[in-house]
Amino acid sequence: MVRGLGQQHYYWFYAWIPVFGAFIWAGTLLSMLITWLATGRPKYVTQQGSIAYISDIGASYLKPLFIVCCCITGVSFFLTLVIERWLRHSGRLVPNMRRRERVFASLSVLGAFIGGAGLILLSIFDTGRYPSLHRVFLLVFIIGVGLAAIFTIIEYRWISHDFVEIRKLKIAYIAKGIIAGILIICAIIFAITLYTAPNVGAVFEWVIAFGYTFFLLTFFYDLRMSRGVQKGELSEQRLLAMRQSGENGAVMREVGGDTRRTRRFGAV
Repeated sequence: MVRGLGQQHYYWFYAWIPVFGAFIWAGTLLSMLITWLATGRPKYVTQQGSIAYISDIGASYLKPLFIVCCCITGVSFFLTLVIERWLRHSGRLVPNMRRRERVFASLSVLGAFIGGAGLILLSIFDTGRYPSLHRVFLLVFIIGVGLAAIFTIIEYRWISHDFVEIRKLKIAYIAKGIIAGILIICAIIFAITLYTAPNVGAVFEWVIAFGYTFFLLTFFYDLRMSRGVQKGELSEQRLLAMRQSGENGAVMREVGGDTRRTRRFGAV
């Protein structure tokens, strides 16, 4: 059946949510960095080394901008994970075929909520007025996002076991794994150098912050795979029924593609 143009592009509204969040996040970071450089690299009251931390700039007169940015980014990240879970549940993305995938999906949403809340709170409780609370919420943000990334990667990995011939699923979790792995290593170095080498810690904080942009962008790739897929088309019940009736061959078209080619699916 040929779908209408509206159905073909029905996914665009929610698929752009992680892109919007990433754009706001990266744009704000660039604005803060450029402002600091353009004003002659001033040393803020809270600054320890010669390189300003994001939190140092965010505690200055740019605090309103920083709070708005963190609120938009935190909410965008949480909504992206919620929408991804909803699309799998509604049969517009390949579904979770086992309870373990559903558990990991739920845990990733919880991690996104914790990370988003930590991001918002660390911007409100700035390092100048609330140094202890700021670092606590910074830790909450890092842990929340880290857990969300790990659980999402595990979920995608298990899903790809059920749909072994959908190459895009493998690409999705490998890309997330590479980015998340690099960011986790950088976060560990940041935590060590935060107290021992302030300038090094500042550099790694900026690296982690900009790297988070790329992690957000990977979800555009995921949500885009629902393109042209109607509600229930990839439901667990429908796919299980096809397996039981022996229709394992050539029943699933390439997810997220513009063509109408078909793919096999099966569990390993």
